[in-house]
Amino acid sequence: MANKTDYKEEFCELLRSTGRDGIDEVIEYLESVGFFKAPASASHHLAVEGGLVEHSVNTCRAALAIWESMSQFDTSLQFVVKRDNVIIAALLHDVCKSDSYEKSMRRRKNDLGQDEMVPGFKVVNSALPIGHGEKSLVMLLYNTSLDLTNPEMLAIRWHMGPWGLNFNSGEETRLYDAANDNPLVPIIYAADLLASRIIERTQ
Repeated sequence: MANKTDYKEEFCELLRSTGRDGIDEVIEYLESVGFFKAPASASHHLAVEGGLVEHSVNTCRAALAIWESMSQFDTSLQFVVKRDNVIIAALLHDVCKSDSYEKSMRRRKNDLGQDEMVPGFKVVNSALPIGHGEKSLVMLLYNTSLDLTNPEMLAIRWHMGPWGLNFNSGEETRLYDAANDNPLVPIIYAADLLASRIIERTQ
């Protein structure tokens, strides 16, 4: 099991491996907003300090595995979706969570079935209360010079898949369906789900 420093190092190495302009600026920005110390959730998967960067690396590992495996079924996939597209979208999909939590005490059942208060996190009102995927995009586009591709933006925006969809909005449903025509979108959604529900279920 890697320690939290290892996850940060792997995160930075993967980002730099894309060779994109502005990557060091992105890393500096993430450091400044607390990304590398934030939890991945308040009380579910990786609700610990450093959980967000660990989840991001787990999502990237899963996304690369999916991309490589699916390329065996459709060899054209590696021409449509590049490795750097997968890395960028997977590692940066949850930038929005950098300022979403603060330390708190929370109630849980102990081994005897009794309530006890333990250290944890709670969700706080964001300075930018907009949608989950949209917020990640706005933070990156407004605060860094990273040139995201359209597929990367779509994958980050829709990384929650149907869980982030307003089914009362016909327009949003149509947009979501259209976004899924790009293979990177379902790859990142599936990877995020696999990371939180399988890779991290015992962590």
